[in-house]
Amino acid sequence: MSAVLHLAAVSRVHGEGATEVHALRDVTFRAHPGELVAVMGPSGSGKSTLLTLAGGLDAPTTGSVWIEGTDLASLDQAGRARMRRTSVGYVFQDFNLIPALTAAENVALPRELDGEKGKVARRLALTALEEVGIAHLADRFPDEMSGGQQQRVAIARAIVGDRRLILADEPTGALDTDTGEEILQLLRARCDAGAAGVMVTHEARHAAWADRVVFLRDGVVVDETGADEPEALLAGEAGR
Repeated sequence: MSAVLHLAAVSRVHGEGATEVHALRDVTFRAHPGELVAVMGPSGSGKSTLLTLAGGLDAPTTGSVWIEGTDLASLDQAGRARMRRTSVGYVFQDFNLIPALTAAENVALPRELDGEKGKVARRLALTALEEVGIAHLADRFPDEMSGGQQQRVAIARAIVGDRRLILADEPTGALDTDTGEEILQLLRARCDAGAAGVMVTHEARHAAWADRVVFLRDGVVVDETGADEPEALLAGEAGR
């Protein structure tokens, strides 16, 4: 099965000379349709860098990033932006909702930016909001919603339309335990429906929702395991 996301021997270096930092070193990584991959590791291990490269928000120093068979380096800036709007959904830890827009308007925005007519974009937005269980909040503004509700809006925005790749950066970090579990259920369901998902997390219980767990340390993939073994993986790392 072809990977939706393929990072091929990717390295990312920030700065030069004495200030040079190797955020990722020769990392090869894949995520396939129907698969949720958890990425774990200590602070500064390269987790967020991997996610920003996967989403086309940054470019690798060496290596290549492929989404559905397209090398992002072959696209100009407008092409990469179009790829992000149509194929990639990004769930940010701090939601990144626009305060002046309602829930439906926030979710519809990527579709409108891609040229979808307003009525069609709103219909797609309402469908996505219904999928995450908050269609009744479509006309509320972010400051009129709880943190969990705002995160559901952020996920609806990430899955609106036919998004084949869902990237989530600590999607439950600001949420209580029960709401966090509901968010993970939503991500899991989207992957079960055929999308590929990559989730950065620091908690083993969250990684247990994934099909695979990849562990980064100092910008290098140091281990990989099934989702039923994240505690053992973390214990092994702690002993190194």
